[in-house]
Amino acid sequence: MSRPGGILVGAPNSRDLGGLTGAGGRPVRSGMLIRSDAPGRLGDADVGVLAELGVTCVVDLRDASEISVAAPDRLAGQPRVVHLPVSEREHPVFIYLSAVLAGHDLGAYAALAREGTPAAMAEIYRWFVTGAPARAGFGRAVRLAADPANLPLLFHCSAGKDRTGWLTVILLTALGVDDAAIRADYLRSNQLGAGTREAILRAMRRRHPELDEDAVRPVLEVREEYLDAAYAEVARVYGSFDGYLRDGLGLDEATLTALRGHLLG
Repeated sequence: MSRPGGILVGAPNSRDLGGLTGAGGRPVRSGMLIRSDAPGRLGDADVGVLAELGVTCVVDLRDASEISVAAPDRLAGQPRVVHLPVSEREHPVFIYLSAVLAGHDLGAYAALAREGTPAAMAEIYRWFVTGAPARAGFGRAVRLAADPANLPLLFHCSAGKDRTGWLTVILLTALGVDDAAIRADYLRSNQLGAGTREAILRAMRRRHPELDEDAVRPVLEVREEYLDAAYAEVARVYGSFDGYLRDGLGLDEATLTALRGHLLG
């Protein structure tokens, strides 16, 4: 059952990854991998969609502090929910970006502020590749997806664009989807998340009339330069994406073979 993007109204940056062409020309199976933003604002119709899909496992990439301030998840039935926090709250770049989103005075972060928010976002994407919590979380998420007992699987963070976006890159690359299709899916978050992004900016302007939108917008968008920073870090540290899957995420050939066997038609 293939569905267009934005399949969940309350999670507009959601989509079924089915239909993309993977290894050997085999398509990614529809209704098996669903990427999404946080499911706390799902309506009854959205819960019905999840029920129709038969989501068995939900991977939540948020940390406890994000979950505590978000609306409770609305899910269909009783899927297995696995929390794999991809975060490092004491990392200076995470602290800086939190300050940006909170509208705080950035004087305490002068060096990072001089480099600019896009540079900070690129650094976060490099951390996705090398940070221990990121490697552990992303590696386990792939192992979950390789187990048919966890399919269909829905995975998300808060906005469904950065951590969810990089996990999507990992899964689709492991499935043999070509780079252009992976990049197009990644960038689609800007289109699907446009309404949410503008609503966040309006709310921030109400709280902080002097808001520097040029500092905030890069945190609310996905950009090719962020993705390229992650790819460059993969090449620098692991030599290739295959090396990253093997040595960075600890994925053996049996896991990758199972992933393709269960998720390619």
